[in-house]
Amino acid sequence: MKYIIALLLICSVAMYAGDMKSLNIGEQVPAFTLKNYDGKEFDLKKLLKENKYTVVMFVSTECPVSNAYNERMAKLDTTYSKKGIAFVGINANKAEDVKMIAEHSKDKGFKFPVLKDEKNKIADLYGALVTPEVYVMNPEGKLVYHGRIDDNKKIEKVTSNDLSVALDKLLVGKEITSATPKAFGCTIKRINS
Repeated sequence: MKYIIALLLICSVAMYAGDMKSLNIGEQVPAFTLKNYDGKEFDLKKLLKENKYTVVMFVSTECPVSNAYNERMAKLDTTYSKKGIAFVGINANKAEDVKMIAEHSKDKGFKFPVLKDEKNKIADLYGALVTPEVYVMNPEGKLVYHGRIDDNKKIEKVTSNDLSVALDKLLVGKEITSATPKAFGCTIKRINS
């Protein structure tokens, strides 16, 4: 019975994902304005203008894969915010409310904002499917990287630090050789799923 339920869940996610548009490298990303857990608004266009690059990470308070990356996400933000790269988390899961996001962000020491995507509208526009899933855009709002943070949930087994390698290359004007390494994690729990 568990096998059948799992298969049905995978099929429904696959069918829904087939209906969603996926952003391509070089494509203009959809703009958005969302609120942080404290009510402060963040506008993507403003972030893009003020920074060399902007990293949008779809995250979760409950997903064990996303939570395995909490320390890594905080460290990436600390390292790269000093170099002109802004980090923003977006929580699009229907069951994770603003209070949960606030408690989680404070507990994990996130210095980057974690915005609530009510009704998963931004996740749908971006084609985000899992947490964590990362999108990096240049000041013109063009997508330059989409995918994972690294290649393993367990930090001791990581062999490829995809996101930091991409950011380092971008900062020195080099081409990213792997701009779309597949993200993995928990599926975003949408209002229509």
